[in-house]
Amino acid sequence: MLRNIKILLILAVAAWAVLSVLLNLLNWQGTLASVTSATSMSTFDGGSDAFQATDQPLLAWLGALFIVGGKAATVLFCLMGAYRMFAARGADAERFTAAKELALVGCGIAVFMLFAGFIVVAETWFEMWRSELLRTISLDSAFRYGGMIALIALFVAQREP
Repeated sequence: MLRNIKILLILAVAAWAVLSVLLNLLNWQGTLASVTSATSMSTFDGGSDAFQATDQPLLAWLGALFIVGGKAATVLFCLMGAYRMFAARGADAERFTAAKELALVGCGIAVFMLFAGFIVVAETWFEMWRSELLRTISLDSAFRYGGMIALIALFVAQREP
């Protein structure tokens, strides 16, 4: 039963990533605008005067592609991992443990994208923590998603009985 729960949790991570990629792509202009708001530091007083503030479109595109690419890679690895886990659900512990690897890579990519992109770059370098608007919308969500995905990865990675 625990193996089935682990598979379902990995599929839930994949579902989050699929929906996120679709919504980011369907509202690409909004995605770019959000990244531009962070990099321009224009959503809080004095931010756009800071030395690290920039409104370079290339940087916004790279940031948006990093976000969407990280989520797309999460989808790919989590789905492949869930498939392998499902195929090995009745196998011995060693085989099921090996089948979890791609799923855990997918979770790791998601946590990396959320931590590096939102916490390291956006919050720390571009001081998004100062923005009342973006702190709640972006940073709180990134922390919540990253924490839940990391928790799922820890549970899935536990040794099989």
